[in-house]
Order: sequence, then structure tokens, then C-alpha cells
Amino acid sequence: MKKTFFLAVLAVLSVVGIVLAEGNNLLIDDFEVAITGGPDGTVDFGSGNGSAVEVTEATDIKNSGNKALKVVYDAVGGGYIYVARGTGLDAKNANWVINPSDIKWQEYNAISFYVYGTDSKTKIAFDIKDNGGEIWRFITQDDFKGWKRVVCNFDKFVVRDDWQPESADKNSQLDFPVKIFQFEPLADSKGTLYFDTVELVKQ
Repeated sequence: MKKTFFLAVLAVLSVVGIVLAEGNNLLIDDFEVAITGGPDGTVDFGSGNGSAVEVTEATDIKNSGNKALKVVYDAVGGGYIYVARGTGLDAKNANWVINPSDIKWQEYNAISFYVYGTDSKTKIAFDIKDNGGEIWRFITQDDFKGWKRVVCNFDKFVVRDDWQPESADKNSQLDFPVKIFQFEPLADSKGTLYFDTVELVKQ
């Protein structure tokens, strides 16, 4: 009887632990929208200088919900690619599921996303734009197969030194709230990546 009670309590505590662990994360985007580009689009994406990108939704490969973001890319040396979501973008409907100004940023010390890899060895830049318009970068690599969660601690981001918007304050200080995140497969690489479930993380 005591053993049965103990196991029951242990099971409850395990469930509570899982809930608390999930409670440490705040979902900010999961791409559960019709993926479109252009001025009225839900994703701001593009490429240049010889690179190319195609962005659509995927329903067959997804980490959570009904959809993931599918990115088909050809990144060449000297070129660029961007796939962005957030506020203040040219695509006016590219907003996250939560407004950045409604987030208690001081409670979180990392941002995470899921990427479906093919072990292509592609380097992937994950950029965020802060409240001063400055862009910060975190780089990971597709060196695995299937879904993987990538956790990017805010103190591991570095200021992009190759390009900044002219309007950026360029104070080399990560100013909250963060307004935008974007993915960029880096040169020289070509293939398909899937992204899903972007969250803020308490660690």
C-alpha cells in the first residue's frame, strides 16, 4: 500500500515537474499562419547578390502544431538571405503570437527555436534586432538529423559587424525588448531547412 502511494505521489510530482519546466518557456512564434511574402505577408524574406530563397509552410514536417516554416535556400559567397518575423518589418503581418512590448524580458535569459536538420553542415545565423535597431547574431550548424532545439543565451549573441541598419543606435548593448528574429543559412550551402516553435527561456 505504501509503495503504491509512493509511486502515485512520484507520478504526480513528475507531471508537475514537466508542467513547471514547460512554464519556464514563453512561446513567441510557431508559424501557425498562412505563410506569405510581400508587403501584406506573414514572413519578411528575401535574398540578393546571387543567393536565393523560397519560403513556404510545411505540414508534413513539423515540431508542434500543424505547421512549420520551410526554407529552401541557395547561399553563395557574397550573397545574403533573410527570413524574418516580428514588428516593424516590411511584411506588415509578420507579427509574433505575442507583442514584444507585453513580454517581461527581464525574466528570460535565452531564446530558442527548433530546426529540422539533414546533417548538411550548413551554418545557420539566427539574428535578433533589439529596441535600438541593432542586429545581434548567434550561429549554429546543421550537424544532426531530425528536429533539434537550439538554445541561444542572450549573453552569447554578438553584434553583427558585417552590416547594420543606418537607423541602428550602434551602442553595442542588447536593448530590450527584442523586436525581430531572422534566420539566414550562410554561404556556401544549398538545401532545405525547417523551423518551428520559437520560445523565450528561463534557465
